[in-house]
Amino acid sequence: MKDHSEMYVPTFDDMKAAHERIRPHIHRTPVLTSSYLDELAGCEMFFKCENFQKAGAFKVRGASNAVFGLSETQAARGVATHSSGNHALSLSYAAGRRGIPCHVVMPRTAPQAKKDAVRGYGGIITECEPSTSSREEVFAKVHAETGADFVHPYNDPRVIAGQGTCARELLQQMADFGGNPDFVVAPIGGGGMISGTCLTLSNLAPEVKIIAAEPEQADDAARSFRAGHIIADDAPETVADGLKVPLKDLTWHFVKGHVSDVLTATEQEIIDAMKLIWQRMKIVMEPSSAVPLATILKNPDTFAGKRVGVIVTGGNVDLAKLPWMQS
Repeated sequence: MKDHSEMYVPTFDDMKAAHERIRPHIHRTPVLTSSYLDELAGCEMFFKCENFQKAGAFKVRGASNAVFGLSETQAARGVATHSSGNHALSLSYAAGRRGIPCHVVMPRTAPQAKKDAVRGYGGIITECEPSTSSREEVFAKVHAETGADFVHPYNDPRVIAGQGTCARELLQQMADFGGNPDFVVAPIGGGGMISGTCLTLSNLAPEVKIIAAEPEQADDAARSFRAGHIIADDAPETVADGLKVPLKDLTWHFVKGHVSDVLTATEQEIIDAMKLIWQRMKIVMEPSSAVPLATILKNPDTFAGKRVGVIVTGGNVDLAKLPWMQS
């Protein structure tokens, strides 16, 4: 494994190596279909259900690749990150599997359920104020004190290589449904999943168009895509809380090079799509995961009659605060 500190661009071989490395620690999640949703959307959809993944989200793939790719010397110092969500859970899970420390800087305002889950996996939490400056300051201190390996939630080649294994499985599973999709649609926040998808599909199925799906109220990737350079929002507000973070240099490399379009959906469209999947497919997904379906339903002409792979990124949702219960 190359030195990740050089921020090299991960290769197709890195993705294949990641898949072998993480296979014992992840689920090969199912691909599900719904004839009702197909009829509604006017296309054939194939849902890759990462909501059934270990720790409830795709991020276990990248986190596991980073953790199990460390040398024994590196691993002894543990890993560290800053996250209030699925990456914190996933890195804690992977570190627990390897038996090494995981230091997580979380805002004191993070949901108690997520803090409890991180601690349940063995993560060591240091709280910070809910601001970027506080998070960076506290993380720098924890990082310096522990010497732990920093695993960024998405702007890390090891993480992107791990996320790319999801699209590889999707293509393998699509053989049972008659061959490759015409499109693959995945949510975009920081861009880790989209980057991994670009890495894999550009090598295995370059004819497949990659669409990034984003909330209208956190549309920095869409604006970046149109402008040709990164535009970062400071603090967007959206029900899709997993998609509030901006692109970084490594993920932007993949987005600008391989994504065909970035489509957006309104808050109500995201909530309606989430409710539809809960009702019709009987699967629990978080709001961020509903953004792809929302954009497909909103753009029927783009997807009419096509075969569309849809990556359902996670299922970690607060059951006491479902978005359709808020009105």
